[in-house]
Amino acid sequence: MSVKAFELVPAVERDLLMGDKARINIECIECCGKHLYMGTNDCFIHHFLLDEITTSKGKLSYSAQKLLHKYLGLKKPVAELRAASALERLIVLCDGIVFLVDMVTLETVPSVAGGGAKIRGVNAFTINENPVNGDPFCVEMGVLSSKRRTVQIYMVYEDRVQLVKEVTTPEQPCAVSLDGYFLCLALATQYIILNYNTGASQDLFPYNSEERRPIVKRIGREEFLLAAPGGLGMFANAQGVSQRAPVSWSESVIGAAVCFPYVVALDESFITVHSMLDQQLKQTLSFRDGHILQDFEGKVILASTKAVYVLTPLPLERQIQDLLDSHRVEEALVLTEGAQRNIPKDKFQILHRRILQQAGFIQFGQLQFLEAKEHFRKGQLDVRELISLYPLLLPASSSFTRCHPPLHEFADLNHLAQGDLEKVLRCKKFLISYLGEVRSIEVANGCREDIDTALLKLYAEQDHDSLLDLLASDNACLLADSVPCLEKYHKYFALGLLYHHNDQDSAALQVCLWIRVVDGDLQDSTRSDLYEYIVDFLCFCSNLDLVWKYADWALRKDPTVGVHIFTKRPANRDQSELNPDDVITYLGKHSQALLLYLEHLVLERKTQKEKFHTHLAVLYLERVVSLLSESPADEEELSRARERLQAMLRESDLYRVHFLLGGISLCERATLHGKLGEHDKALHVLVHELRDFPSAEAFCTWASYGQDSSYRQRLFHLLLGVYLDGNELAVGGDGGDLKMAAVDLLNRHGEVFDAVRVLRLLPEGWSLQLLRPFLGRAIRASMHACRTSQIALGLSRSENLQLLHDRRKKPIIVSEKKGCHLCHNTFSEPDVLCLPGAVPVHTHCVAQRVKDSPTKRQLTNSSNHT
Repeated sequence: MSVKAFELVPAVERDLLMGDKARINIECIECCGKHLYMGTNDCFIHHFLLDEITTSKGKLSYSAQKLLHKYLGLKKPVAELRAASALERLIVLCDGIVFLVDMVTLETVPSVAGGGAKIRGVNAFTINENPVNGDPFCVEMGVLSSKRRTVQIYMVYEDRVQLVKEVTTPEQPCAVSLDGYFLCLALATQYIILNYNTGASQDLFPYNSEERRPIVKRIGREEFLLAAPGGLGMFANAQGVSQRAPVSWSESVIGAAVCFPYVVALDESFITVHSMLDQQLKQTLSFRDGHILQDFEGKVILASTKAVYVLTPLPLERQIQDLLDSHRVEEALVLTEGAQRNIPKDKFQILHRRILQQAGFIQFGQLQFLEAKEHFRKGQLDVRELISLYPLLLPASSSFTRCHPPLHEFADLNHLAQGDLEKVLRCKKFLISYLGEVRSIEVANGCREDIDTALLKLYAEQDHDSLLDLLASDNACLLADSVPCLEKYHKYFALGLLYHHNDQDSAALQVCLWIRVVDGDLQDSTRSDLYEYIVDFLCFCSNLDLVWKYADWALRKDPTVGVHIFTKRPANRDQSELNPDDVITYLGKHSQALLLYLEHLVLERKTQKEKFHTHLAVLYLERVVSLLSESPADEEELSRARERLQAMLRESDLYRVHFLLGGISLCERATLHGKLGEHDKALHVLVHELRDFPSAEAFCTWASYGQDSSYRQRLFHLLLGVYLDGNELAVGGDGGDLKMAAVDLLNRHGEVFDAVRVLRLLPEGWSLQLLRPFLGRAIRASMHACRTSQIALGLSRSENLQLLHDRRKKPIIVSEKKGCHLCHNTFSEPDVLCLPGAVPVHTHCVAQRVKDSPTKRQLTNSSNHT
């Protein structure tokens, strides 16, 4: 694809060169600074002074002034001119002779001995632009002999030339270029690289010099441009390797030059310009009768037989901008990166960033969002440039102004989309994605408020899920712009979060936002569980005034959920503590919430305060009394209420028992008597007043929990006594119930009783068949205890014998440094016992061990009668 990289500007017109002499033709040219030298076919050298002139329109032109011309005295055309500015000499090839000419006077330079400093039999020569000789007043030159297959290396001084090296070639060379020690030669049939210092050579590729004119052009340090078969321009370095892709030019190329990043080639009718970066043809200029193309210190000069022209490169910035204006993004970026070597680093960085930003906007306009995002990122785009395309997204207080000159051609998103709503939507989705990525990185520094406010507006408009995430995180959204937007799209929950983030908790609730949404005054479907969220919010709120203010609303809405404000409040140093007494007072008018809060204090937090336990027990009692007063009573609910009350009475030891006794029912009164240790009264209530025999047995189990076996036995004997005493006193049929309760008690809990004592208590008239389970279990337990005691006795005797034996063999030493084998504590007194193996232990440890042994327990629980 074409790009205007050069302009062809006339430098020396035909009339100025030859006047009315029609047969004069230009054969060669040389340029040194402003000085232009031309060799003609009539053996003249013409000297011109070229001045660059910039027109009022910014275009470049040249003004040529002829200073001198000189006839060289030979009858052949001047074939080659090269300037040695350090020596103020021109090196001239004419009629196979190389000689020196003064650059100012154009006079031939005589040698020291009086003769000309000349080299004869020369076919072509080249100057070494990367000399290996360190003498600044000496020029290195490579010469091709017209008669021998050799290349000669000369040192050219102000008034003489000196041969320093001669290298033989396999074929007759016809073109040469020199860089350092490396000669790039076009032989008759091939190109080669030859190191004249070591003699090493490297074949490149074949080429027929008879068919086409060879081109050997040095383009950089140890790198050459060659005309290859097939109309290719090949690059080769000193090692014979091509590090660049070839360019495809004309088969009939006459000359070539490099003006980075372009390769300029001349054929019979055209000048072609190829990019070295992507090898594409960029420009073609018509130029007839051209036969010379040379580059001099970055200036490309062409000549026809009658006139001279300068191929002036357009500024790279303008070329890149032209490519961008044509939306040729990739070419513009390739050219920009390739031009890095020719632009100062600081200037290049600024240019490169701008080009990337422009490229990003071009691809953004083409909806190529991935590519656009990458260019924005690499170009370090001020994200507000992008936000400003979207109407009303930037905050009203933003001081941002767009870059000048502008980075794009769009007025705003509406201009870009041209009414295409789908395109608008895609652009907004891209901006959401891009802003979400850049808000946390360095490119957002200094404009975080603009970014977050724009994101909030986009999220609200698009009903995006990330709106809440934005507001729940650390953000810089501006209230003045955000509030109207959230209200417009009915995002009241989000607005509350925004107020909260800006330390306006009271506003978040008070100004009819969340509460009004829950009450139905405002519509916002963001959260279906908004009421629960408000409760949770108040639970974690550090502003106690706010908690007290809105807790009443939450409790009236749902006391079972609202009480979580107090029960789920975390206890930590950063959280303001609520005084339980204050909470209980506050909950006085919310009975259900009060009950739940007291349960939280007593049952969950295990608060050890008598007033809380008593208060909870009173509430349980009131609930039971209330249910009992209903007609008809809800038996299921009543059962649950009584279970909670009884569990409270049984498990808590902190409530005031006497305070509760007055107004409590019979069943619960038994539990209170048990708490006071009045077990006989409790059992009397259960057995005689309530006739609740299972509860009586359960009472004995509960009251003896955690006590020793004798205490448990005493309680069950007491219950048995109540049954038996009641049986004797009973009138009518009631005595049978107590008798059967006594029998069931013995048969179910026979292992608890002392069998001998029971038999003494039982009336003589009772049938043994009724007590068969109890008696069978008692006999088995007695026999087992007897046999176990006999085994224990035998083991003790054996243990004693072993101990006596050990003591006779070796004394047992006890000291403060030794420890008891059972408790591992040291001995503080000599009163010890010994286990088998001469192991000393504390006497109290042995006693405890015997007490806890199964044998001892069996003996304790069984009858002494064996």
